[in-house]
Amino acid sequence: MSKLVSVIIRTKNEERWIAQCLQGVFSQRHKNFEVIIVDNESSDKTIEKAKQFGVAKVLPCRDFLPGKALNMGIRESKGDYIACLSGHCIPVNDRWLENLLHCFDDHNVGGAYGRQEPMEFTPDSDKRDLALVFGLDRKVQTRDSFFHNANSMIRREVWDKVPFDETVTNIEDRVWAKEVLEKGATIVYEPEASVYHYHGIHQDGDEERCTKVVRILENLHSNYQYKSIDVTKLNVIALIAVRGDRVQTLKDRPLLAYTIDRVRESKYIKRPIVATDTAEFAGIARDLGAETPFIRDTSYSGPGVNLAQVLQYSLIKLEESGTRPDLVVSLEVTFPFRPKGLLDNMIEHLAKGGFDSVIAAKPEFRAIFKKMEGGEIVSININEGLTPRKYKEPAFMDLKGLGCVTHPELLRKGTLLGEKLGLYEVDNPYSHLEVRSDEDLKMASLLVDRVFEQG
Repeated sequence: MSKLVSVIIRTKNEERWIAQCLQGVFSQRHKNFEVIIVDNESSDKTIEKAKQFGVAKVLPCRDFLPGKALNMGIRESKGDYIACLSGHCIPVNDRWLENLLHCFDDHNVGGAYGRQEPMEFTPDSDKRDLALVFGLDRKVQTRDSFFHNANSMIRREVWDKVPFDETVTNIEDRVWAKEVLEKGATIVYEPEASVYHYHGIHQDGDEERCTKVVRILENLHSNYQYKSIDVTKLNVIALIAVRGDRVQTLKDRPLLAYTIDRVRESKYIKRPIVATDTAEFAGIARDLGAETPFIRDTSYSGPGVNLAQVLQYSLIKLEESGTRPDLVVSLEVTFPFRPKGLLDNMIEHLAKGGFDSVIAAKPEFRAIFKKMEGGEIVSININEGLTPRKYKEPAFMDLKGLGCVTHPELLRKGTLLGEKLGLYEVDNPYSHLEVRSDEDLKMASLLVDRVFEQG
């Protein structure tokens, strides 16, 4: 029978990463393993997502220290070999586990650690550090105590004699490795046991200099590739919040239909969900191919309620019924002229850039003015004078009703936008047209045939 490996994964608010991490673990060729989560009081949906994978145990860890957390998990484990993995690390391929395990064919090996590769959106300073530290040559260490528990494996009988230090706040891995080496065992670095890791082991440095270093490293290693989030594996839903007290039609179709059409064309969005407050409008939405798993409480339809509050309420209702999205696409029905492919392009933009949120935006080169409280008129554009447009940096007009891609943990806090915001430029002039009033509807009716003939 193959060797049993216990995979210990330490987590704290890893909702964004844990599904991808566990997908990588459970797709390994070596199947004889158990997974134990040691969680540092996560306040998001990390544990709910982890439990969907059938992990063996979830252990809460209060007063977290890195060595303490690992020792907790190992004490509850059964394997003769212990793999340590961070909750935001993703195995590069299905041989990660067996490549670590092969290191222990040499009975003098006490521990092994694998390569760490950056994501596409990892800062250049971290790309540089990961490339320099985790090289392509396998190493057997007899004196160098470098060891890294974001991606490692140890022999249980060695841990029985040398458990991890439970008092140090950092580098428990190097403290452990130093003692193991002093007892005569060796440490192996195995580059074929690789994981993707979105941040590096150092967080500072001269950005300009490190960018140059990274470019040189990329030229030296033509096969060096960065990991982008695989959006095809994410659970992406569209949330369309709309009041049902007035059903507007555009060319004999409900205005809602034009938004649902674009959602159903998406190759990434799994479910179009309409959050409305009337059963009549919910029926219309279902006829158009959307889901209406709940009727929104009418207290969320008043003039003092904003969109973020409606989406927060809607997400909580969905999560109560077992739906746990990885991304949410917020859309308003008042924008009927979205270009084809817009939503998928925005989802890809978020994944490629590692953004918290991405909103559709219109570039604006003209001057923008704001009237201050005292009546003073102030220009908020950075572009002054009569500079030709091609030399200007545009300001951007918010079109998040046209499209906003965001993470559920932000909606759960009552906001659409995170700190790392991405803008997706939409320069199609028809897309900017918003239909709210009867006059807007008349204008849209004159344009609808022309717009959809053009695609």
